[in-house]
Amino acid sequence: MLSPELLQILVCPACKGELRYEADAQRLVCPACRLAYGIKDDIPNMLIEEAEKLSPSATAPPAGSEAPGDQAEDDA
Repeated sequence: MLSPELLQILVCPACKGELRYEADAQRLVCPACRLAYGIKDDIPNMLIEEAEKLSPSATAPPAGSEAPGDQAEDDA
């Protein structure tokens, strides 16, 4: 498991965006770039050329995890 301190400072090397930690899959995902950086022996591999390219649906947040402002309004 990666330390919370490390997770706070790691960013995507391609776009400098935030990364989502997927502990079960042992990877860090950049939703903006749709890249997944593997983790082996608690060491993240942050090399862009070795990152896994993900499909757009693979980077979507889990259902029900939208922020309150992200939901469409029904005032039509």
